[in-house]
Amino acid sequence: MSWINLCKMELSESVQRGLQFLADPSSFDQIGFQVLTDASFRSLLSSHADPGVLDQSELKQIDQILLKQSHTAATTFILEAVKQNADKSTISSCLEELTFSAERIEIFYSTYQKHKKELEHLLASIGRRPPQINDVSWRLQYHMKNGQVDKVNEPFYSISLNTENEGSSEDINFTCTMEQLQDLMGKLKDAAKSVEKASQM
Repeated sequence: MSWINLCKMELSESVQRGLQFLADPSSFDQIGFQVLTDASFRSLLSSHADPGVLDQSELKQIDQILLKQSHTAATTFILEAVKQNADKSTISSCLEELTFSAERIEIFYSTYQKHKKELEHLLASIGRRPPQINDVSWRLQYHMKNGQVDKVNEPFYSISLNTENEGSSEDINFTCTMEQLQDLMGKLKDAAKSVEKASQM
């Protein structure tokens, strides 16, 4: 049985090779392994890309191409493990197949456990579909006076869209004038016609 079947993870050959370099004590000593593992998690959780994430004294003696390949492989593996909600036995099996020592597996897994929740939130925030509108409510209101206490008597609409996204409900509230509402209705009718045409093809 191949390790990809054991892991249920789809990893390319270059990712497997990068992880094998990371497992190899002649490529990464124990300190270098720990530093690169931490850097891989940190680079995923950083709100902006840090070009100096691998610019650490413990990684200076490592071939830069091999270092970048191992970093890319580690981050890919981390994201795949989080996506698959991999447990300790799955991660251990995968890393063992890639020649990781028991000590390195333990270091990697404990770092994974420490950051797993944050990474789950990160993945959940990526590529979310827009909320679905369940209901619309509206109310006609009037602006009676403006800031200078002049009479205005302008009608406006207060609109509430009840939406749902992945089980959670949220109201989106906004106000608009009669002209803005007519413009919105025109655009919604155009969108409905486009969807109808597309469904007939």
